Amino acid sequence: MKNLIFTIAFCVVSMLAFAQEEVFLWEKGAPDAVGQDSTDKPSILVFPAPKQSATGTSVIVCPGGGYGMKAMGHEGYAVAKWLNSIGVTAFVLKYRVGKWDGSGYKHPTMLGDASRAMRLVREKAKEYDINPQRIGILGFSAGGHLASTLGTHFDAGNGKSNDKIEWQSSRPDFMVLIYPVISLSTKYVHRGSRQALLGQNPSASLVDSLSNEKQVTTLTPPTFLVHSTDDGAVPPENSVLFYLALRENNVPCELHIYERGGHGYGMTIKDSVNSTWTDRCRDWLKMRGLLTK
Repeated sequence: MKNLIFTIAFCVVSMLAFAQEEVFLWEKGAPDAVGQDSTDKPSILVFPAPKQSATGTSVIVCPGGGYGMKAMGHEGYAVAKWLNSIGVTAFVLKYRVGKWDGSGYKHPTMLGDASRAMRLVREKAKEYDINPQRIGILGFSAGGHLASTLGTHFDAGNGKSNDKIEWQSSRPDFMVLIYPVISLSTKYVHRGSRQALLGQNPSASLVDSLSNEKQVTTLTPPTFLVHSTDDGAVPPENSVLFYLALRENNVPCELHIYERGGHGYGMTIKDSVNSTWTDRCRDWLKMRGLLTK
């Protein structure tokens, strides 16, 4: 056990070494922060694509964790390393989370963090040597819910703000959702995520507003989805419902449902079939012209 813990810790430290810098989303402190700990200071970790292979495309990565924690290793740093390998700059988002008993941070704090991250990256596109019109968002599980929430609840920015970052649109240019939590109002809900996000007794209207299969429009970004039939935590119907809503609104989309894989595998799955989700995702990005300079 000690050797395993050491190995995991070493891998996390090694991944962090790839990061260029950590950028706090608000220099003077985040809105509604309840303390001064690192968990109260949302940020992005910047993983630049190698200059010789950089495409100008970038992705904000939202690790999962049921809105009660963040799986920063296999759903964060490791994903950034893979994105770098295909010429994509990655920004791993350290968003604020609640607690599974319904306390702690709640909506709209998490959406505010994701929105701010998108605006900040877009505002600093020249500095990061990326295309401001090729910024996507990728999320796992509850991080997939956060990503899809941004993709269905974005705004054009506030040109009257004194903060230039707030002038930018929060709309992702594309989404990649891996075993995402989508619906909060059907029998397919992941109750832990809903309670951490909304508390113990949310109103029906609030639950519906964040059941993102009900919020898709023709302006929702093109989306790539992955799930597994045997996912015992977040049923694959979450991805199916979102896919059908995308189809109904003529939004470009692609869905892969594997027979096996379970939940929470991130970049660590060893199944020879299911592990190909990264290849399928790369093919989709390439098809959409996002892997050309």
